[in-house]
Amino acid sequence: MRSLLTLILVLTPMFAFAQGAAPRVKRTNPPTLSTPTGYTHVVEVAGPVKTIYISGQIALDRNGAVVGAGDVKAQAEQVFKNLEAALAAAGAKFTDVVKMNTYTTDISQAQAIRDVRARYFGNVTPASTLVQVVHLARPEFMLEIEVIAAVAAGPAIVPARQE
Repeated sequence: MRSLLTLILVLTPMFAFAQGAAPRVKRTNPPTLSTPTGYTHVVEVAGPVKTIYISGQIALDRNGAVVGAGDVKAQAEQVFKNLEAALAAAGAKFTDVVKMNTYTTDISQAQAIRDVRARYFGNVTPASTLVQVVHLARPEFMLEIEVIAAVAAGPAIVPARQE
């Protein structure tokens, strides 16, 4: 029993350290695939991570008013501001995003969306999908974006039990 207790005392700090380690994110654009424009073909996440799923964000400000009606670039600005706020609320940032799905009602405006996206992501781009849809939730919405992020998982906090 004593040796078991000693083993637990020795291993506990190692497990706690491992839980706090940063996830390893590997981004790869294989030479056998086309050169991507503002995204990464393959994103791998390894290590102890917390996965964050951000629902599709649309061009509404914090008061629920539509921003940029009829202007996809203005809507993209608001969508990325909303994504930034949602990520921050979960302790993440754009460099933690590993997957992004973009839905637009006008694929011909893809470059305007990419221009805004590039300012928020820089060179650290997620795996990404862009789809044209007929409609979004309301007719004035031209764009909706959802993301998945991965950040280091904190140590599990287990409340003390009353006995």
